[in-house]
Amino acid sequence: MFDILVYLFENYIHNESDVYVNHADLTKELSRAGFHDADIFKALKWLDHLSVLQQSDVKPYLSHTINSSTRIFSSQELQKIDVQGQGFLLFLEQINVLSAETREMVIDRVMDLDGNSISLEDLKWVVLMVLFNVPGHESAYAQMEDLIFEQPEGLLH
Repeated sequence: MFDILVYLFENYIHNESDVYVNHADLTKELSRAGFHDADIFKALKWLDHLSVLQQSDVKPYLSHTINSSTRIFSSQELQKIDVQGQGFLLFLEQINVLSAETREMVIDRVMDLDGNSISLEDLKWVVLMVLFNVPGHESAYAQMEDLIFEQPEGLLH
């Protein structure tokens, strides 16, 4: 399923293609690309849930977070997001790429992915997808995009 999300993000959303493709056409295209129907359905449902998270009446905790709070992960979240991923989320909050609200959206979307755990690289993609879909976070999206795609130049010490 995650491969489908990245495929959609790279081919439609990130490249600013026509995002308003109807589900039937998109499903056919993804099938032709070699993805299985069950995974396509899960990926489209995941994206639908991402758009629902922007409605504060559906998930009110996203709009009522105290900025100075400390996030304690549940046991299920600890199993899915390893220490490296948790540290990365904290780092993104510290450099103001993620707010408490967008962090919660990322965690919500991570927990809805298949599998028992998520790699750091996949976590970065989820963060990018969430930031892209939240209005008013364009600079955070650009900063995250730089963190993912920018290749360091010169020697690293």
